[in-house]
Amino acid sequence: MKLSIVIPAYNEAKTIHLILDKVKAVHLLNQIEKEIIIVNDCSTDATEEAILRYRDENADVAISYYKHEQNKGKGAAIHTGIKKATGDLVIIQDADLEYDPEEYNILLKPFLMGVADVVYGSRFMGGKPHRILFYWHSIGNQFLTRLSNMCTNLNLTDMETCYKMTKREIIQAIPLVENRFGFEPEITAKLSRIKGIRIYEVGISYYGRTYEEGKKIGWKDGFRAIYCILKYGLFNAR
Repeated sequence: MKLSIVIPAYNEAKTIHLILDKVKAVHLLNQIEKEIIIVNDCSTDATEEAILRYRDENADVAISYYKHEQNKGKGAAIHTGIKKATGDLVIIQDADLEYDPEEYNILLKPFLMGVADVVYGSRFMGGKPHRILFYWHSIGNQFLTRLSNMCTNLNLTDMETCYKMTKREIIQAIPLVENRFGFEPEITAKLSRIKGIRIYEVGISYYGRTYEEGKKIGWKDGFRAIYCILKYGLFNAR
């Protein structure tokens, strides 16, 4: 088996090597192979130079690099990475250090047991470390998850999580539209409509960043998420 790890990157020159080191160091269960797909969404800093330097210095790691010639958004970078994936399973990995690649194996277990088609990594369940940061962000995440659940009839605890691991043939068959932070509610709504799909959720840790440390999502993205929940969940838009 092979796991495709899609990494959208925008102005992550200072940290991209750190997350790549973590991904490289992970030993996956059952000797599953790793395929790293990095999509640079037209960064304005030295992200490209950092990626290419890392790839050249780590020839033993399977790294594919793609670049958008204009900034299209995180969702668009994810779309590109998903299309290029060749693994049996696909997971999204942010280029920052908020999620720990060592926990890929936690998400892999339901697949290896043969019970799952999709596994979400929840920051709000289980006993994993969770950095304490913004109260209103946590309230916002809970609100968006509950609104999404009402529209999809799922029972998730963390719809907005970055860690969503899916079978490749499932995610590549879904027509994805949202180019920015609307990706999470869109993919959740469209997955929920697949007949017989088996969705699981496992607890993961979360090492959140402050805005000074590079966090990018803001209140406007929250309103866009509400719009996307209603559009793709309540009104079943394609």
